[in-house]
Order: sequence, then structure tokens, then C-alpha cells
Amino acid sequence: MKVENIKAVYFVGIGGIGMSAIARYFLHKGIIVGGYDKTPSELTEKLIQEGACIHYEENIDLVPAACKNPSDTLVIYTPAIPKEHAELCYFQENGFEIEKRAQVLGTLSRAGKALCVAGTHGKTTTSTMAAHLLHQSSIDCNAFLGGISKNYGTNYILSDSPYIVIEADEFDRSFHWLTPYATVITATDADHLDIYGTKEAYLESFRKYSSLIQPGGYLILHEGLEMKADVQEGVTIYSYNRESGDFHAENIRIGNGDIIFDLISPLGNITDIKLGVPVSINIENGIGAIALAQIAGLSSEDIKAGMESFGGVDRRFDFKIKNDRIAFLSDYAHHPQEIYQSVRSIREVYQGKKITAIFQPHLYTRTRDFYKEFADSLSLLDEVILVDIYPARELPIPGVTSKLIYDNLRPGIEKQMCHKEDILGLVKKSQFDVLISLGAGDIDNYVPEITEILKNR
Repeated sequence: MKVENIKAVYFVGIGGIGMSAIARYFLHKGIIVGGYDKTPSELTEKLIQEGACIHYEENIDLVPAACKNPSDTLVIYTPAIPKEHAELCYFQENGFEIEKRAQVLGTLSRAGKALCVAGTHGKTTTSTMAAHLLHQSSIDCNAFLGGISKNYGTNYILSDSPYIVIEADEFDRSFHWLTPYATVITATDADHLDIYGTKEAYLESFRKYSSLIQPGGYLILHEGLEMKADVQEGVTIYSYNRESGDFHAENIRIGNGDIIFDLISPLGNITDIKLGVPVSINIENGIGAIALAQIAGLSSEDIKAGMESFGGVDRRFDFKIKNDRIAFLSDYAHHPQEIYQSVRSIREVYQGKKITAIFQPHLYTRTRDFYKEFADSLSLLDEVILVDIYPARELPIPGVTSKLIYDNLRPGIEKQMCHKEDILGLVKKSQFDVLISLGAGDIDNYVPEITEILKNR
């Protein structure tokens, strides 16, 4: 269905980060937006305020009348929705045009020059950083992001710019619908094996993604990735890394709560770049984002101003308390390599401090597949508090619990297991210099109360 023929859009699973961004696109266009989600959230409440009609009960009668005409209603669903979902079945049985979120995003990506960021981890921060760099410059951009930008309080930017910044999600091979003009690939550590089955299939998916870059476009690959690129004729391939590659940092200065570095780039070196969110992993994230910004034509002055004013992303190194006594931050990390990078970055900034993490594993399959790797990454901490697994879309797997990780933590580390309802009590009793909550589940619901406890300590 052509965009100009759409009068209403209905989202089955509207509350997800990616889905809500597209919902906002259609709201901005003046199109009727309705949707279902399982539970209310801050995101769904904001969408309602912006004009969306949303309900939380799986019930055909609650679908707005304006969204029940097959000739002018587009239905968009997320793969996380079960196939037997009553509303999804209704639309399938009544001849509606139904597309995955990724298909719609692919159509929008071909409407301009798509600057995409893919990878197992780092893609949300890197894409949000790139969007901020462009948006605060005269070049500007549209953006569909996987996290809430702290600079803008949203996961979506709309402008008249030809550039579209997109977080390219490998889950369910969604990124195969995209046609990037330029893309960064941050990491290809195996994940989503419940979808892909094997590491080899996961890597093959990234190879396929690289083949979708437009002729004359750009691929910016993190050094050392196992994937094999397979680009069309005329695509320029660059490498990047913290201290090596075509794009890399030199003269890194870390101290007094600041991180400053010089960028070495085939598109023009830049000195004295200051990070607005000074954690060391953002050096790499920043290099990837700057590469896209330079390809889009941003000046050195615009890039330096944007990097320093970048406020970060909700739940990505999201500091809630940061003073001389204590630091508390929330991070979405839910893959062993993400946790490794998070802990390594915090260690670099808080040398000699006691660092405690509360970790809620996400998915039974991911815990089953990577419990040893989770234990290895978490063992870099001084203390680990393990919460029950957040199931998301999955049913329990016999024998798969947080104790698999607990039993494989290094000897001597302080460790304990708890139900999420007991988190606040444990925080009140625990002693630490730095506390980080880790996970992509609902552990973030406890962050405001933890913040208050620690402020009053």
C-alpha cells in the first residue's frame, strides 16, 4: 500500500521502542493511529497524549472503527506478537495489508539516504549519537532509533533532510528490509540463537545485510569482526576501532570526569573531541557515529559541538546519581559482550572503587546459550546480585535459571540471588561505591526507587 493511500495505521504491539517511532511518523503525517500493547508504559502514555488510540486488552471490539477498513488501513506488527493473537488473526482473516515493522522501515529507508547502524551491541548509542550530530547541524536528519534520546526525549526525529538515521535490528533478520546508503557494523558476537540456530547463520545474516548497501555507498566495519562483507560494486569499505583502523582515536585523555580524544579519519582529522557522556566505550561509539556524520558532510566544528552536547540514551550508561560519595547508573546491557564493555568502561572511570551490579537475565534461551559467558563478564565486578530471568516472549526451559550464571561466577566474588521484589531491601543493606542495574527486562522499573534510597543514604 502506498503511503499516500493510507488513512489509518494499526499497530499490534505499539509499545515497543521501534514500533512507537513509526507510530510517531504517521501521527506527524496526520494519519489515524491505533494500537494494542500488553501493558501500559510511559511510552504508550506519551503516544496517547500525541493522539494515538491505544488499549491493553486483546479484544477486537476495542480496535477503533477507523482502523477496520481493509482498503485504507495498514496493519503493522512486531515479531514478538504470538501468531495466535486474536487481533492479528482478525486482520489476517479480513484481507488487511499486514507488514512487519521492519518492512515499513525499509520502505521509508528507500525514500532518502539511510545512515544505518547494525551490530550485536553499541548500535543504539551509535545511531542516537549520529542522529544528534546531524540534527544539531544545518544538514539535519530524520531518525528511527532503538532508544530514547536524552537530548530530545524521543526515539524519533522528523525533518525535511534527505538523510534518515536508522538503528538496523538483526532480530528476526529485520535489517534485511533496509537499503542503506552508509552503515556502521559495530559487533557480530552471536545472539538471538533462538531465531538463527547457529553462530554461522547469525554471521551469514550480517553478510547478507552488507550486500544491501546501495552502489556508491559506504560500509564502516569495526575491526576484528568474524563476518565476511559482500558488498555491491562501488561500495567503499572503511574500518574503525578505538586505536586502529581507517577511523580511530589518538591522544586519548581520561581524567576529572572528562574524556577527550583526537580523531584520525580518511575524511579529515579532528582534534580535541570531548564526549558529552564520558564513558570509554563511547570513544568507539563516537568514532562510528562521526564516520557517518563525515560521510553526510558535517564540518569538524559541527561534529565537535555535537559530540560535546550529546546527552546520551535512556538506559545506556544512564547515570542517575554521580557525586563524590556514590554513583548509580542504569544500563540496558543484556548480552555477555555488552556487559563486558559496560563493566570495562566503568572500571576505567572508577578505578579502585567497589562496583556492584544487579543483573536480570533476559530470555531463557539466551541464558541457556551464554550462561558461562555471562558469568565471565560479570566476574569482572566486585559484587553481583542476580535476579530471576525475565521471560519476555518465552516459556520457561527446565533447568534454566539465573543459578546457571551464579554457579559459574569466579571464586571469591561477592554474589547473591534474589527475586526482583527483594531488590530494594538488598540495596538498603549493601555497601558499594558504584551500583549499576543491568538488563533489558523490567528491572528498570525499580530504578527510581533505588535512586531515592541512595540519595537518602
